[in-house]
Amino acid sequence: MLKAIGLSPAESRLYATLVENPRSSAAELATHCGVSTPLAARTLAAFARRGLASRLPGRRARYVAVAPDIAFRPLLTRQEEELHQVRTAIHELTTSFHLASRYAAHPAEQVEVVTGTDNIISRAYVLQDSAQTMFRNIDKPPYVMRGHADNVERERRMLRSGIDYRSVYDLESLALPGKLRLVQDSVAHGEKARVVAGAAAKMWIADDALALIPIRNGAYSIDAAFILHRSALLDALIVLFELEWGRGFPLRGAPRPAAGPGEPDEPTRELLALLAGGLTDEAIARALGLGLRTVQRRIHAVMQELNAITRFQAGLAARERGWIQPGDPVIKRPAGSG
Repeated sequence: MLKAIGLSPAESRLYATLVENPRSSAAELATHCGVSTPLAARTLAAFARRGLASRLPGRRARYVAVAPDIAFRPLLTRQEEELHQVRTAIHELTTSFHLASRYAAHPAEQVEVVTGTDNIISRAYVLQDSAQTMFRNIDKPPYVMRGHADNVERERRMLRSGIDYRSVYDLESLALPGKLRLVQDSVAHGEKARVVAGAAAKMWIADDALALIPIRNGAYSIDAAFILHRSALLDALIVLFELEWGRGFPLRGAPRPAAGPGEPDEPTRELLALLAGGLTDEAIARALGLGLRTVQRRIHAVMQELNAITRFQAGLAARERGWIQPGDPVIKRPAGSG
């Protein structure tokens, strides 16, 4: 567990055992860990030299571990300095790479093909981390990542650093269980989001420099991805994103004022917005985390309230009354969020 700061698995096990069994001799530590006494003795002596343990006075050598937060602080500092140097070197190499790429004339150098789920995920994360000022994405199923929340902390970090994070969500994606609440939380943290029906393509774009487009052979699995570098293809993809963004229905995080007399409450407005967006009863139930029959009862009740026979008529009537309208929040800020 301490391999990252220079301890081997055997040393990690011996140190952890010494922490749990202070004043141990080499023989006692060897018995606890199932290693030879000479190996335990050499390791304890090395710990003492490195400041990880202290030898107690007495004829028989006994040791106590130095407090881990004190013992490992120099090692952590050294690792952090080395990691900073690596990051600096990568940044300089990346800058040189992009400068050299400006003069690359062969089309093959502008597009990469990545295959394999793990490779696609890895490249997607690298692309996202490379964004300096702006990150844009169109979100629609299927997904190569194993869960909707896999990327949450990375997005939070980007938002805290001031990156303009814009997402276009396909209606189909909001119907996935838990996805609506996840988007709701992201909007509350600063993500700019819009929703469209039938998004053109799934994509990630970092600044105006790099893009990833997942591709698939079957209906439900992603088999590979294109990585686009600066080129006319990337420029076209950016234009496509902006067109989708322009036709999207904004999702805002600001809470709506409390409903006045005769106006629907916020859950009903949310239901109406999803209904007007074209989601099926089943999709709305999954998006809201409710049972299908509960959703159907609510839809029936609101259609009666609006004196509507069809869902389309209900959407029109709700807009006429000002209950929902383009630009109004489809999702609200969760209670207690900042």
